[in-house]
This record gives sequence, C-alpha cells and structure tokens, in this order.
Amino acid sequence: MAAEFSPGREETARRAADLRARALELAEIELHAYEPVLDALRLPREDPQRPERIDVARAKASESPLGIAEVGCELAELGADLARTGNQNLAGDAIAGALLAEASAQAAARLVAINLTEGPAVAEAANLARRARAARDDVLR
Repeated sequence: MAAEFSPGREETARRAADLRARALELAEIELHAYEPVLDALRLPREDPQRPERIDVARAKASESPLGIAEVGCELAELGADLARTGNQNLAGDAIAGALLAEASAQAAARLVAINLTEGPAVAEAANLARRARAARDDVLR
C-alpha cells in the first residue's frame, strides 16, 4: 500500500505486487515441500538408498524457503526505502511491511540451514537474512 500511494513509485508498486504474488506461490509450494523428506526418513535404516534420498529430498525442500528468503529480503529493503522516502502518511505501513518481511526472511533462512546444514544455499540464505536484518535495523532508526 505504501508503494501504491507514493507519487512517482509506480515501478515500486508493480515490483511489490510481483513479490506479493511470488510469496503466495512459494507459500503454497512450502506447504508440501517437506513431505518427500518425511517419506525418505520413513525408509528402513538399512535401505542403501535412504541417505541419498534424504539428501535429495532436503535439497529440494530447501528451494521454496530460499525463495521466500529472497522475497522477504527484497520486501524488507523495499519497505525500509519507502519508510524513508515514500508517502510519510503511510510510513507505518511501510515499517510494518519491512518488519514482517524481515521475519519471513529470517525464518526461511533458518529452514534452509536446518535442511542443508552447509553449502552455497545456506550461505546465500544467511546473506539474505543479514540484508533483511539490516533493512529492519534501518527502518527502526
């Protein structure tokens, strides 16, 4: 809303709408993303394919939280920018959006780290969480 009612921010408003739509898509995917991990964990421990199936399922299950962390980070940064430079009558909405987006980025980054423990996706998720935290800190100054 803060983007839509800030003069000269049509492109920002379009980007916010795109991010909102992407977040909803990712949330829908995330609802079922961990099911293959649970299926793999139910395999007998002596099954020679079990470790690989678990690893593959965890990697796949980390894709949607990584996407959520990306969206959350970008929205947190966008909200922080709008709180500073957008319509000041809607600064509270921009701040609330930035805080919620930062929280989603943090939670999603943790899911990636839990699923994978290490690797490029974990580092990328941690970086996105740091950027979102910086946006939160900026908006709360």
